[in-house]
Amino acid sequence: MANQLNDHVDSEFSKSIDLLKAMSIDLALRAQIAEVVGISVNALRQGRKLMFAGNGGSAADAQHWAGELVSRFYFDRPGLPAIALTTDTSILTAIGNDYGYDYVFARQVEAIGQQGDVLFAISTSGKSKNILRAVHAARERGVVSIGFTGAGGGDMANECDHCIRVPSGETPKIQEGHEFLGHLICGLIESEMFEHGRA
Repeated sequence: MANQLNDHVDSEFSKSIDLLKAMSIDLALRAQIAEVVGISVNALRQGRKLMFAGNGGSAADAQHWAGELVSRFYFDRPGLPAIALTTDTSILTAIGNDYGYDYVFARQVEAIGQQGDVLFAISTSGKSKNILRAVHAARERGVVSIGFTGAGGGDMANECDHCIRVPSGETPKIQEGHEFLGHLICGLIESEMFEHGRA
């Protein structure tokens, strides 16, 4: 039993290390990160906001990343306008009840999305219907959509304005990749907005 446990732990460490190594040498991914940071910083400087949406573990990512920006990440500075569309149970259940679960994010984008805002749409499969509807609503409102998916990209690869694909087909590893990238992007946005702590 102990050997099996150790083998499993070793395997999981190896897969995570291999994933981060693969991401670190992916020049296209590095270019996407820089582009996404630039888009986000430009939106914030224009008085726009960042919105985040996802289901399950991706909902946790949406809330986590919004929290890093509204509160702080590496250093004290003014809060940045970011909102997770996953948190208001009254809104979520009203939309789910009145229109169906597929609309829980799209309806919010329609309500508060403004031209020049940015939507971070997170789905490990790239096929979540409510995320795809949110992306479509974003397009109609002039909101830039940035997708986070796995290696395949799903439907989001063609539907999002920008789609960051973690090079894995395994849901937990895709989520680990998303978490790393979310932290990286939040830190870079903070640094660019406040010049490494100098507002």
